[in-house]
Amino acid sequence: MSSPEFFSEARRLGLKLNLSGEGSSPVHTLDNEALFQLPLLAMTILAISKGQSKPQLPEIGQLVGECLERTVAGFKGSSQDIGWSGNLRIRTIKALTFLESTGLVTIDEVTRRIASTDLGKKVYNDAVKGESLLSLSMKTVELSYQYIRDEAQARGEVN
Repeated sequence: MSSPEFFSEARRLGLKLNLSGEGSSPVHTLDNEALFQLPLLAMTILAISKGQSKPQLPEIGQLVGECLERTVAGFKGSSQDIGWSGNLRIRTIKALTFLESTGLVTIDEVTRRIASTDLGKKVYNDAVKGESLLSLSMKTVELSYQYIRDEAQARGEVN
């Protein structure tokens, strides 16, 4: 049955959907598959490259993995260590390539540090306004990145 036939038959039978619009919508959480979606990875890169401490190109895959591991409830305290996932690193580079080609980030040729452009910061800030799940997750990613940098600095690994 085609969709026009379906709707014609529904009209003929007088079928209607009663949607009250009352009550709360189900809360959707980020699952493991969401970790490998390019928009989420791109937003994570924008989140960690917009502050004062810019990530270096060789460490971006590991940092994205660590930030998501600390942010997504299913990975907190997990032994999976997604920062070392080859699939995640490949997709992170694809997301970074997209961000660079659209002018949302730049990579310094000398220091190899990734920085959000003004446009990238604007896109990121507009996307995380409010109290959506994305907004809360990205704010947690920002905090996770800061904690990672602080921990590395305490170990003497950050200049």
